[in-house]
Amino acid sequence: MNPVLKLLIEGEQLTTAQMAQVAGLSEAEVMRHLEQLKKEKIFLGWRPVLDLSREAAAAAAVRAVIEVKITPERGGGFNRLAERIGRFDEVESCYLMSGSYDLLIFVNGASLQKVAAFVSEKLSTLEGVLSTSTHFMLRSYKEGGFLLDVPVEENGRLKVVP
Repeated sequence: MNPVLKLLIEGEQLTTAQMAQVAGLSEAEVMRHLEQLKKEKIFLGWRPVLDLSREAAAAAAVRAVIEVKITPERGGGFNRLAERIGRFDEVESCYLMSGSYDLLIFVNGASLQKVAAFVSEKLSTLEGVLSTSTHFMLRSYKEGGFLLDVPVEENGRLKVVP
């Protein structure tokens, strides 16, 4: 696997010295800004936008979206169970939703079987989980605001015709 891509996937970041150079600040000022952002829980981590369909090793991973219906707990509502679900390594994101299900979970796994095992052995067996509906992602067309696999000249504004 490409070593730079590997660093991005593993969450590597710019050094504070590099950020200082780009922002025109001292390294100490960058550190103060980062610490303040962390303290205020605004800065939670780094997340690159990657088109993993182009990297064979990373493309082998499976992504799924799972709709989950749960029973809210007395005194905790949806929060405790959502936090418990969010602690699983397989869970990338977990959202409380309005509508026909309560939680929307984004999951990563090495294979369809691994994701299915997560759902059947870990998620659906939790007390309070009433039902799940799993949808496997087959292809990404847009990720993090970026269109994927579109020629650069087409990745601009839409043409408007009167």
